Amino acid sequence: MTQNNILVIGGTGKTGRKVVERLTRRGINVRIGSRNASPSFDWEKPEDWKTALQGMDKVYITFQPDLAVPGAKEAITELTEQSKACGIKKLVILSGRGEHEAELCEQIIQQSGIDWSVVRADWFNQNFSESFFLDPILAGQVAVPRAETKIPFTDTDDIADVVVEALLDDQYTGEVLELTGPELWSMEEVIKEIAKVTNREIGFHSISLEDYTKMMRDHQVPDAYIWLINYLFTNVLDGRNSSTTNTIEEVLGRPAKRFSDYVKETAATGVWNG
Repeated sequence: MTQNNILVIGGTGKTGRKVVERLTRRGINVRIGSRNASPSFDWEKPEDWKTALQGMDKVYITFQPDLAVPGAKEAITELTEQSKACGIKKLVILSGRGEHEAELCEQIIQQSGIDWSVVRADWFNQNFSESFFLDPILAGQVAVPRAETKIPFTDTDDIADVVVEALLDDQYTGEVLELTGPELWSMEEVIKEIAKVTNREIGFHSISLEDYTKMMRDHQVPDAYIWLINYLFTNVLDGRNSSTTNTIEEVLGRPAKRFSDYVKETAATGVWNG
């Protein structure tokens, strides 16, 4: 185990902020990579990345909104080149499970000559409490396409714990760590579980992707997220990820968090009370 200066890109995001917390508790010098940090890191301003990279030894990379979106490959190429020029020793990237475009971004880092680890995950548990599914849950009506697809939802606490190990433990260098939760859930089962635990009436409807896209546009969801949701429902939610792995338990020595436990913990915060 080694201690280093670590840049966490997306250090205020779903996994990034938890990685920052965990590294800081271990006494690691952490630099938060975000637009509001100093020095700042903005994916739209590659001319400023060098300042954020200088003096760092390792980098945790999260790309918003997802490595599958257009422009991600070019951004990761540029970041990798700048990292190499700044003497970065290791890159750990959060990638999407079952996403061909994300795998192309992984390959850029794998072929860079810099030490690397890839952490792949499917849908986050926290998509229902911190992201685009929260508002429909609060409104009491959730509608999605491909509602029957089984998903091994993964908790961001588990992802952050694995990322920290990948950053600090050399045994995970050159490894692709594919993370899942321990069980498969359909979207309808998820909403029923949240409704049961919160004692709320939450309607669920399976709709076409066309209707879902229109609904997102009506709610002024950013175009990049609309593109991503269309990509995921069209190319990824076809059953290819309807399986689980034991990677979280293998890395952390404990089981991955069950979705039902996430629901109980999250319900206790009141975030779903409306």
